[in-house]
This record gives sequence, structure tokens and C-alpha cells, in this order.
Amino acid sequence: MKKIGFLSFGHWSDTPGSATRSASDVLLQSIDLAVAAEELGVDGAYFRVHHFARQLASPFPLLAAVAAKTERIEIGTGVIDMRYENPFYMVEDAGAADIISGGRLQLGISRGSPEQVIEGWRHFGYAPADGESDAEMGRRHGEVFFDLLKGEGFAQPSPRPMFPNPPGLLRLEPHAPGLRERIWWGSASDATAVWAARQGMNLQSSTLKADESGEPFHIQQAKQIRAYRAAWKEAGHARTPRVSVSRSIFALVNDMDRAYFGRGDSNDQVGVIDNMRAVFGRSYAAEPDRLIEELRRDEAIAEADTLLLTVPNQLGVDYNVHVLSAVLEHVAPALGWR
Repeated sequence: MKKIGFLSFGHWSDTPGSATRSASDVLLQSIDLAVAAEELGVDGAYFRVHHFARQLASPFPLLAAVAAKTERIEIGTGVIDMRYENPFYMVEDAGAADIISGGRLQLGISRGSPEQVIEGWRHFGYAPADGESDAEMGRRHGEVFFDLLKGEGFAQPSPRPMFPNPPGLLRLEPHAPGLRERIWWGSASDATAVWAARQGMNLQSSTLKADESGEPFHIQQAKQIRAYRAAWKEAGHARTPRVSVSRSIFALVNDMDRAYFGRGDSNDQVGVIDNMRAVFGRSYAAEPDRLIEELRRDEAIAEADTLLLTVPNQLGVDYNVHVLSAVLEHVAPALGWR
């Protein structure tokens, strides 16, 4: 068995063929897709976060809205760029959204990826400390956020408060019990995966990875997951961690599928991103029987307990429901995911 969720980048553009012409379209359709995915039996609704772009940005209003409209489905991010975040305010936002959801929040956080503007986090009021890189600043913000989620008091109460205080040091409210165990770190390298394991965070591994061996993407990613699990065991954490991978997977079951995605084989790609040589994983698009055999050979999917299906959100809710349904019906049972 494997948990299967969708991951939306939340693009919108006022162009022919786009079902999401505005921010309103993409936000409201994201809620509708999560509701429909829950009805299908999908396990998770996850959303990407980008700033200064015509994509989903501030996640917590959307997460809270999805939480209020659903009952069972996990609700998460993949990922929030911690270079842009105030960890203290984020604890309050995350706590409120998790309580609204009844404890279904699964927050993927990370140091982030290249953005639309130069050093965009500076416009949000954040800058690395002396001798610190922006990636290190993102990890520092992540560590502070993760520590605050313990719910321990740390702030000295005023001797003349406006309202009565409980005894002792005060913590941020609302506190969401259990949320700390549902924080994931988005990692592109083996080293940051090991760091996340030592911290006690779950692991999100995406459709790109630092090219550290020249091997195919899925093999490098599988090795990253094994290194993460070994570091987790060595750290002595009591619980079992969760690991997700993201894939673009399309079962070609009708003429529309073939028109959109039946353009031949896809392969791994190698490029440079953020001054890092990276390998980008292939997309999977084929008739169900062939698709099953191709996915059976993906070592990283086999290693993960959670699979996030990236969806073409600009094609609209109905088509994306079809994409998810086709995977659940024609692919997942044969691979033991259902």
C-alpha cells in the first residue's frame, strides 16, 4: 500500500487553452480539486509555493479553506520556501490551519528553489547573517519553526497583561499537538536529506536532485532515501518517518490523454539550477500496461511510502480528476499501491 496525493504548482495565465486565467481561478479550483480528490479516494492534496510569480504563493489561507471543505484528505505543501518566512508567525498560521483540518496538515518546508526575482527574500525583510548563505538562512528558519512547534513556553509574560496568563513562560498559540511529527523537509541532496533525518523531519524528495553520481535519477533518489533512513535510525528517533517522491504520471486511456501527453518517450534531463548540477526526473506517459512496467522499475517510488502526482492544473478540475482517477483505477492496483 502507498499513500497517493496530488501536487499542484497552481499556475495561472490569461492565454488560450488555460482553465486558470486568474489568481481567483486557481485558488477556487484548487479547493474544488481537493474536494473531488477526496471523493475519489486520493490521500493527499499538496500545493507548491512560489513568490513573485503567477502561481500559488501564501499557502495558509488555501490550506485552511481546503480543510474546511474536506474531512479526510491530508492537506500539505511541497514546499514552503523558508527563506521568506518568519518562523514565529508561521507557527501561528500553521497551528490554526491544522486545528481547522482536525490534524490533517502535512507541511513540506525547505530552503527553497530559484525564484522569479533576485534575492526575493530580502523584499520580505530577511537577509543571511554574516558569513551565512541564503540556503543556511532557510535551514535556520526551518530549525526555529520546527523547535517552536514543540509548544514549550519561552516568552516572559508581562507583569500587567491585558488578559490573565497561565503560569510560567508563554508559548505561541494556537498550539497544534502532533503537527511537529507532520513536518517534511524538501531535499535535493544526500547531505540535506541526512540533515533532515537528524532533525526528526519527514522527507520530501522531488522531481529533481543534485547529480551526485551520474546515475539515473530514480537510482540516485533511491540512494538518497536509504541514506535518510539510515541517518534516522542512527539518530534514535522513536517513530517511523515518512518519505514522499513526486512524479508526473499520465495513463493514456482516451484520445484527449494522447493529444496532451502522448508525444513519445521522456528521459531524465541534466541541467544547472542555482549553480548546482541537477538531474531532472522523466515524466511517465503511456498506455496503462506499459506504464505499469515502467513504474515497476522506478526504485525511488518503491522506496517511498507516499507518491505525489504532479497535476497540470491549467487544464482544469475535471481533466485533473480524470488524470487522478486513471492512475488509481488502471495503474495503482497492479503495482500494489492500492
